[in-house]
Amino acid sequence: MIKFFKPSRNNLNRSLSIGFPLITLAFVDFFANTFLDTNLTAFLSDTLSYFFPLIIGTVGLYFIRIEFSGLRILDNFNKNVNSTSFNAILTLLIIFVLFKYVPSLLDWLFFDANFNGTSKEDCTSNGACWVFIKVWFKRFMYGMYPNPEQWRINTAFIILFALVGAAFFVPVKYKKFIILFMIFVYPIIGIKLISGGIFGLKWIETGAWGGLSLTLIVSAFALILCFPIGMFLALGRRSELPVIRYSSIGFIEIWRGVPLITVLFMSAVMFPMFLPDGTYMDKLMRVIIAITLFEAAYMAEVIRGGLQALSRGQYDAAKSLGMGYWRMHLFVILPQALKLVIPGIANTFLALVKDTPLIFVVGLLELAGMIGLAKTNPKWLGMAIEGYVFAGLVFWVICYAMSRYSQRLEKKLSTER
Repeated sequence: MIKFFKPSRNNLNRSLSIGFPLITLAFVDFFANTFLDTNLTAFLSDTLSYFFPLIIGTVGLYFIRIEFSGLRILDNFNKNVNSTSFNAILTLLIIFVLFKYVPSLLDWLFFDANFNGTSKEDCTSNGACWVFIKVWFKRFMYGMYPNPEQWRINTAFIILFALVGAAFFVPVKYKKFIILFMIFVYPIIGIKLISGGIFGLKWIETGAWGGLSLTLIVSAFALILCFPIGMFLALGRRSELPVIRYSSIGFIEIWRGVPLITVLFMSAVMFPMFLPDGTYMDKLMRVIIAITLFEAAYMAEVIRGGLQALSRGQYDAAKSLGMGYWRMHLFVILPQALKLVIPGIANTFLALVKDTPLIFVVGLLELAGMIGLAKTNPKWLGMAIEGYVFAGLVFWVICYAMSRYSQRLEKKLSTER
């Protein structure tokens, strides 16, 4: 009797004739309940009726879970999503959740949404009010930056994107010059262009900077600066000189042990108290330095993991060629170590970008901060969901692009055979 019900290649037709009808019954019952408001299993108890599609579907998937059935489609299906009963339950749960909630989500996002209008009163349906995003779009992008001067921000980012694009297509011998220009020269040009005060450009205080542009500015500076600082801290933690080693350890452990929000409050509120009289440092600059040092501590540990992953033979081989400490690390050790920890470096960069909304607590209105300001406007009360969905989508696009690039770089530098 047990052999009769046990699915195998020997009783393939019998197993499939039992499994597929049960799976079909599970989906018919689910769709009838979800879209037709018809309960085909009303004669069962409420609990059993609710879980009936999941139970009967799992049983059906059990009967078609046949190893080496000879049917390519079935074998691939069993291998990928139906290898165990647990995976079968997860597969059904995901399918049921998608069919139950995705249609209503699409209705809210697109089909019942409002796209045209200039005020909250133009949002008359039950869908999302994208008019809110449309009206506030410039503020979400540029913050309180004056409208007539927004071309300066656009120009700064166009130059940056042009440099990044050029670095992908120019010959290798010129690429290093573009990278050095981007690291050491472009930041000065970009900041002067946005802040003004030279060449007849109107001075714009950093308090007016905001929106997505401020998010990108803070992220870009922190990304550029935290990597070299983290690299030197990682080398310092492995140094044989006690002063350097313990100083690096102390720095890393202190900064990793403090929440970022505390660091931001210290930089914005308490740090100016320790400056000499008459000395002033812009709040944005203090915030960028704080985020950079905070993320550098995490970057140091990621890079240290790559350094420890290398065998001692790499160090001995470099020394046998007469290389000193810095030449050995720059040309032999670090290139191999950094290649090993590309996923960890990318993860740190992604965390940095997603941590930038915390600068809102010190009065800098980046994208999330501008949305928080806009939703409290008396004319747009109740629009928080649309604003945060928009912010989530923007951050997802940025982080997904960075993630894909790190995967491409990892694949390009891979030496596995």
